[in-house]
Amino acid sequence: MLSPRQLNSCQYLLSSSINYTLTHLADHVETISQDLINRYLRKEKLTPKLLWENVAHLIAAHVDCNLIFDDTVLDKRYGEDIELTRRQYSGNEYKVIRDIGLVNCVYVNPETGAFWVIYYRIYDPDGDGKTKIDHLLERLQWVVYSKELAFKTVLMDTWYASQKIMEAIDMLSKIYYCPFKKNRLVGDTQGQEDYKSVESLSWTPSELESQGKLI
Repeated sequence: MLSPRQLNSCQYLLSSSINYTLTHLADHVETISQDLINRYLRKEKLTPKLLWENVAHLIAAHVDCNLIFDDTVLDKRYGEDIELTRRQYSGNEYKVIRDIGLVNCVYVNPETGAFWVIYYRIYDPDGDGKTKIDHLLERLQWVVYSKELAFKTVLMDTWYASQKIMEAIDMLSKIYYCPFKKNRLVGDTQGQEDYKSVESLSWTPSELESQGKLI
């Protein structure tokens, strides 16, 4: 279980969406100094395993639950010497900046609206050789076969809209939703016509209203 100091640090990171520095934490918590947290972070490790151990007993699993796979970038544009930083696209900035990438998996119960972060990992392709797609596929297998969590749907961002991931989810007989870039080439004529960009597809009224389009 997490110690009180670990809980304070985690609560701070969850509640502070803009400034998550040690100095900012020390300025707002009387019993914590910057040096104290700095020593703590150098000694302790908040691992994905520790996260799961603390959240597993809280999860209210359901067959209709959703798995959300996402990635976040922690802005470090002025920290070129900071370990693990790399130039990546930021959805908030709409441009490439220097940051630390974080991939995560969230388990959502649509009946109650409750959700739990069940996994995270620093994106470090230079260190572990893994792409974001590799991380998603590993976590998908982990959820299904290791933790045996029931779910129905996988929700993910455009970044993960790859054939490899879609095939893996299909093999598990699960549903997935993800946005496509408008220039993505797809086919909606069962091979009768060449593939075309998403933005050039024609839609019937029923497809627009509810059915969607099979591609």
